[in-house]
Amino acid sequence: MKRENHRRLRNRKRRIEHRLREKVWSEQAAPMLRGSNFQYELSDRSRGLDTGGIGVMHRLALQVGLVEEIDRHVSVLKVHLPYHESDHVLNIAYNALCGGECLEDIEWRRNNEVYLDALGASRIPDPTTAGDFCRRFAASDIEDLMTAVNETRLRVWAKQPAEFFGEATIEADGTMAPTTGECKEGMDVSYNGTWGYHPLVVSLANTGEPLFLVNRSGNRPSHEGAAERFDQALALCRRAGFRKVTFRGDTDFSQTQHLDGWDAQGVRFVFGIDAKANLIDAADCLPKRAWERLERPAKYEIETEERRRPENVKDIKVIEREFQNIRLRSEDVASFPYSPTACKKVYRIVVVRKNLSIEKGGWCLFDDIRYFFYITNDPESPAAEIVFEANARCNQENLIAQLHGVHATRMPVDTLLSNGAYMVMASLAWTLKAWFALLLPERGRWREKYQQEKLEVLRMEFRTFLNAFMRVPAQVVRTGRRIVFRLLSWNRWQHVFLRGAEYLAGPSLRT
Repeated sequence: MKRENHRRLRNRKRRIEHRLREKVWSEQAAPMLRGSNFQYELSDRSRGLDTGGIGVMHRLALQVGLVEEIDRHVSVLKVHLPYHESDHVLNIAYNALCGGECLEDIEWRRNNEVYLDALGASRIPDPTTAGDFCRRFAASDIEDLMTAVNETRLRVWAKQPAEFFGEATIEADGTMAPTTGECKEGMDVSYNGTWGYHPLVVSLANTGEPLFLVNRSGNRPSHEGAAERFDQALALCRRAGFRKVTFRGDTDFSQTQHLDGWDAQGVRFVFGIDAKANLIDAADCLPKRAWERLERPAKYEIETEERRRPENVKDIKVIEREFQNIRLRSEDVASFPYSPTACKKVYRIVVVRKNLSIEKGGWCLFDDIRYFFYITNDPESPAAEIVFEANARCNQENLIAQLHGVHATRMPVDTLLSNGAYMVMASLAWTLKAWFALLLPERGRWREKYQQEKLEVLRMEFRTFLNAFMRVPAQVVRTGRRIVFRLLSWNRWQHVFLRGAEYLAGPSLRT
């Protein structure tokens, strides 16, 4: 980072720390919020933008070749008057990156002269044109768009250190995308009575990137089409150079007819499997010595001293009103060989036995035992580790929540395919956030600190990323061939932001 930027960051941090320093206050005669004489004027030359991080994101899209890949793979426009396919795709992605929640929010940016200058554009598509662009997509065009993104993704992965390619963990899950519309083609009612769509999300757990997004009707089963997407993700990760690949999924994704094929390809898998009668009988017949107590690790390590837990108000109400309550007493784990009907090979079933008590009004009514099963082709890892790894799949729920957070599942258009196209475009906001984190440099004397910051940005929720890296007030100045962003405020992530910006201002990353 430039020495002058270091100095300015240090001074801005020092000033805010001085304001927020520990201080013994005397009784104040007036409230702390004392401003009153406010005046508003229109600036003539100085022009500001509330989302100053957009310049870095567009620079990122250019540097990694995303713009070129979209225009090379996607062809849905007969002529470019005046927009290219990449203009439309990035227009929707950038709207989400700037906090937009729907297509109509594009109109605010379209009428913001400073936003247009920040992107070096004379104009951007309006919301109606953006919706019409989504309607042009056939199923093959959506595949082409995901191919363009994944080809770019390979370049980003190629810049990662060697340890990044140790093992890729690929996960799949479905999520409901409800809609209140009544005329949206492809919508249907789900198992729980919700009208909408049922997208499939296949992602890389290592980085939280969505690799494939498929829109489906609301009544389709969760696993439909997942096996083919697993195969595509496997091919992508093998091209990238990952030495090992693991598939994970819940009970809907065990798909036993595909297990032999994946095992033959050297894929390790851990799937949930339904607690059917034959598995329960097998677990009941296990000898006592086959079971061992399952001790789950603490969610976090207490660095100071443990605080006294507050009173459990919910538990008190449950007892007072004599609600029936299920309380977990202990867990045990074991494993045994098993060959599903659709498989020729024998695999390993890991079973968790939950020892429960059914209570009412503080009294134990009876004890209960419930089993949870996982199927894997890993014969060596301890059974407890298999359970913890399978449970770690819950992190994909966080990714799906982030996709909801960028409003990729808002389904604003009127057909199954057009909403699928919109979902892929809007999800680019989250993907660009992940790429920015992955490309943060981590060399030099502060290597360990940089690595930790990179990991924090990669795991950061989208809302936090917006506030730290996108909603950065900036003055935008166009001078000659440059577009200069002058940051107008400080936050604690600004040194990371500037380090990433300076890295992306270097040589192209397209090779």
